[in-house]
Amino acid sequence: AGCSVGPRQRHWNTLLILLFPAATTGHWVRADQEEEALRRKLKYFFMSPCDKYHAKGRKPYKLLLQLLKIIIVTAQLLLFGLSNHVVVTFKEENTMTFKHLFLKDYDESSDDFFAVYTQKDVYDHIFYAVEQYLALPETTVGRYAYVYDVGVNGSALSLCQQYYKKGSIDPANDTFSIDPNIITDCIGVNPLSVPRASLSSSYKNITLKFHKLINVTIEFQLKAINIQTIINNEIPDCYTFYITIVLDNKAHSGKVKIYLKNKASIQECKDPSVSGHADTFSRVVFDVIVALVCMVSLLLCGRSILRGIMLQQEFVQFFKETLDRKVCWEDRMEFINGWYILLIISDILTITGSVIKIGIESKSMSSYDLCGILLGTSTLLVWVGVIRYLTFFQKYNILIVTLRAAFPSVIRFCLCVAVIYLGYCFCGWIVLGPYHVKHQTHEPIHITDLHAFIAECTDVPSSGKFRGLETSPCSFFCCCDRTTTYEDVLLVN
Repeated sequence: AGCSVGPRQRHWNTLLILLFPAATTGHWVRADQEEEALRRKLKYFFMSPCDKYHAKGRKPYKLLLQLLKIIIVTAQLLLFGLSNHVVVTFKEENTMTFKHLFLKDYDESSDDFFAVYTQKDVYDHIFYAVEQYLALPETTVGRYAYVYDVGVNGSALSLCQQYYKKGSIDPANDTFSIDPNIITDCIGVNPLSVPRASLSSSYKNITLKFHKLINVTIEFQLKAINIQTIINNEIPDCYTFYITIVLDNKAHSGKVKIYLKNKASIQECKDPSVSGHADTFSRVVFDVIVALVCMVSLLLCGRSILRGIMLQQEFVQFFKETLDRKVCWEDRMEFINGWYILLIISDILTITGSVIKIGIESKSMSSYDLCGILLGTSTLLVWVGVIRYLTFFQKYNILIVTLRAAFPSVIRFCLCVAVIYLGYCFCGWIVLGPYHVKHQTHEPIHITDLHAFIAECTDVPSSGKFRGLETSPCSFFCCCDRTTTYEDVLLVN
């Protein structure tokens, strides 16, 4: 009903006509029983599920199973996506919180070019970060806890500076003497159990060796609990944030860049207790059902591939013994259904992802990223597998056959374009990259009156009213690059 003969079946119908002419002549010739049986096997093997139903009345249970798998796998991915969104949002919001807490005069709009230029500012930012850490329970609106015995000498916070073992620079005489071996000096700081008591200020005795300083790092850990997962009827996750504040002076350009890095890890809470209803059990049961359905699909697809290989061997053996002919590899590969291989890969990914998701639901694992990659990829492959069932309909089959025939030419075209594009990218990166405003500086672009005046010019570059750029050999590439803006031209000049 609505189904047509697929391309693989038409291919083998033609092949059978060529290889078994005795059955297609105008006069019936009694065929050998073995030959007739093999012909029937081949014809039935390459039938669509609809044709098999009409031929033997076999229910397309494998097709129905794949349709069911599409629904439940997609539902599983949506449920996991909601949980993963909460996790990622919690990490990002805490990172932003730490930047506002520990970086002095932090501004979100200047996140990419936050830097200081004087020695006093470097000391002020270091002392500010440590003081904010020590006073964290009294200042933050979030609930954080210190992690002890993770820093230098069993401390909670490590304040370290890295510098060259020997660094003597004399720009006046154009001389320098540097030993590139790196020395690291660290000071440990411990917050008191009672923050309102007098705090130790030994960290303020640090003396930075600016003439050979590479960087200053402040490392510590904080613990927190993400209780917003209760909204999704999940048990809250316990987090440990590994925070590193870096004052980077490796360029020795007079500009010390400051940035904060935050790496979060999720671990099992020791004694979780949620009053009320937590729908974790039903989620685990649903994941088990998904894994079982995918396991059945894996077995059925594997059985179909095994049957195809067995039929291929029988077909090759028949041609070798009866007709004394070899079967080419193109015809042999027709027995290996690539769609089944695609479904097997998606089943393996779904089963693995479901096991990890069950571990996440039970709070014994925290591999959200790995689980997301597995479930997302498997869902993509499952939906791509739907194309196979569209080939059973004539109109869709014509389109798919056309795409398959044009695919090699499209790949060759893309390869040629990619070679040209990569060549231009490398050339532009070397020639134009250092002069581009995004690579040359981290300061924001200020639109001046000059920029505004130039923007009002309506003449096109090909009008001949512009003077050629002669100040840099890069001007030729700027003129060839149609995407170059007037800011780039001003920067090159």
